[in-house]
Amino acid sequence: MIMTLLECIEIELKQPATASVIWLHGLGASGHDFEPIVPELQLPADLPVRFLFPHAPEIPVTVNGGMIMPAWYDILAMDIDRKVDENGVQASADAVDALIAREMDRGIPSERIIVAGFSQGGAVAYQCALRHPKPLAGLLTLSTYMAMPVTLNDANAQLPVMVCHGSMDPVVPEQLGQRAAASLKQMGLSPEYRTYPMEHMVCLEQIRDIGAWLRERLA
Repeated sequence: MIMTLLECIEIELKQPATASVIWLHGLGASGHDFEPIVPELQLPADLPVRFLFPHAPEIPVTVNGGMIMPAWYDILAMDIDRKVDENGVQASADAVDALIAREMDRGIPSERIIVAGFSQGGAVAYQCALRHPKPLAGLLTLSTYMAMPVTLNDANAQLPVMVCHGSMDPVVPEQLGQRAAASLKQMGLSPEYRTYPMEHMVCLEQIRDIGAWLRERLA
């Protein structure tokens, strides 16, 4: 079965790109959500990175009364980490796999591809990157949680991971971010964990830290 690729916003800092960042938005948002962050990352002019901001499909979301909205998977209960739409998470991870494959077809080695995600998008990023059969450049997760167990693929046994969370997050409590980081350590990874005095959002200090981390991964 041929998978239809997710629609994406693409920003190419310099052509031809030698690295790609696939960045997934949160529930009810769109690929435009993180588009304005790119210049704020302050990446050097000589680092040719392509940013992909895919749009999630529009589906009914149970906790919102079945309202149709952009979502990577259904949210079945207010305890977001208790009852999980595992099939939906897997399907979205597969869709991101297809974007990774397309980037490789465009000449970007897997070792130059970073998967990033905020909130619901971050849960998909965990599932996609950790199980991926090719070594990736890194995994960046923001204000998110590990929705379901995932088996780390040997190809990514050394995967660099940055986990960011707001200490005052009322949507995804920081405890869930800490729990995800602990799970990564149990897998043998060494996640870089950063917390910021904010709610369910991003802040300028965090964006600067992400920019520095991306430079380290892709320089």
